[in-house]
Amino acid sequence: MRIALLEDEHEQAQHIQSVLSERGHHCDSFPSGQSFLSAVLHRSYDLLVMDWQIPDMTGIEVLESVRAQLNWQIPVVFLTQRDSEADIVRALDAGADDYLAKPAREAELVARINALARRTGPDTEKEVLRYGPFEINTQLRTISLHGEVLTLTDKDFDLTLFLFQNQGRLLTREMLLERVWGLTKDINTRTVDTHMSRLRRRLGLNPENGFRIKTIYQRGYRLEAMKASGPDANAPVMEQA
Repeated sequence: MRIALLEDEHEQAQHIQSVLSERGHHCDSFPSGQSFLSAVLHRSYDLLVMDWQIPDMTGIEVLESVRAQLNWQIPVVFLTQRDSEADIVRALDAGADDYLAKPAREAELVARINALARRTGPDTEKEVLRYGPFEINTQLRTISLHGEVLTLTDKDFDLTLFLFQNQGRLLTREMLLERVWGLTKDINTRTVDTHMSRLRRRLGLNPENGFRIKTIYQRGYRLEAMKASGPDANAPVMEQA
């Protein structure tokens, strides 16, 4: 997972980054609320780990800003020295998903992060996923629109599945290249732009079908649900066949 860490103590931040990196996660650390918010709102992360006591803002203020500005419920773990019942309740009421008091045991921290990711992440086990008029068969690797199977390449399928599983979420070009193409550096991001342009046409992403791919200037893309004008105008629902 891509994790953003809010921690102003340098040694503590390095330690947490090392622990998470050893477990296969990518972790970026930020020493202030403003730098953390700027990164979270302009990059793509799967989970946030936050301290409460930081120099320029409180962790609660940062959390409230994240919840107000992000249009998807990114999972958040508080990791802080404040361990009173009142503090825990306040953080959870503000939108935190889990709370750990420092010093956290390494194995427990990783286990809680992994458990939270399983609960909040996309369902990868269902064979058939339905989003409005779109049906995605993950076993046959086919995508249908209004019952008609679309002609797509393997990469088109992978990209479409990732978009629908993360609908409403900003996905940077770098994240798409990493998650869909398996590439991490020295990459021409025009590859993503070309595929997005093609998907808009091939998938029929328009108000009639209830979805659109929105380009976020200098940041990436976001698949958004729209009000459809036809019989599939309901909000997208994922279900298992």
